[in-house]
Amino acid sequence: MFPYDLTLLAAMQSSPQSISDVVQILEAIASTCTDGDGLKWFNWLYLQVTQAVETRVNTNGFGDSSWIAALDVQFASFYFAAINSSLSGNSTPGCWRAVFAQRNQPAIARIQFALAGMNAHINHDLPQAIVATCKSTGIPAQHGTTQFNDYAALNATLDSLIDSARKTLRVRLLGDALPPVSALDDTLAAWSVTAAREAAWNNAELLWHLADAPPIASAFLDTLDGLTAVASKTLLIPVA
Repeated sequence: MFPYDLTLLAAMQSSPQSISDVVQILEAIASTCTDGDGLKWFNWLYLQVTQAVETRVNTNGFGDSSWIAALDVQFASFYFAAINSSLSGNSTPGCWRAVFAQRNQPAIARIQFALAGMNAHINHDLPQAIVATCKSTGIPAQHGTTQFNDYAALNATLDSLIDSARKTLRVRLLGDALPPVSALDDTLAAWSVTAAREAAWNNAELLWHLADAPPIASAFLDTLDGLTAVASKTLLIPVA
């Protein structure tokens, strides 16, 4: 879709082992994508989020900073895998296909791409990343733990970054002004990162309890992907 897609694909071939590695890959994506690529604007927001998490981890600002760091790496790996599969022509989750399919559409606003990416990444990828991190650390996915409290403590930071992005990215993909009033405002107002992250943790707990029932877990993830894809498509309706 873009002449530099092979460069993006090459950047996806390394597996991050630390938050620093994640930041490095996100910066490579940022330096490669042009303003006319919707992927740039989700990546722009995600990079800010990751840098905020890295700063807090490095200052030991969590009850279990190593667990949050491990989650950050697991989580980012799903995003990188989606880029890799999409650009390789392989099977890609529907929620991510909805984003990648529209990434060159200039009528869509930058904030729409940013939030559609967040929607796909949080609602679909995050529950799986939580479960993978819990398995690797031997810590159950459940409310009331130090790990959940650390996870929830990030909501205020994410809310602040997304509120800022709603203002900064409220232009069309190529920077053209949007109508002063449009249905987009209602759509954006309806999407909440705090609600999405709470739902993601609840779904992670469900997947954790379905560990011994892989067919049911797989069916649940298929349904989750379908619902998340619908939300991504809604977020990406061009602004009239």
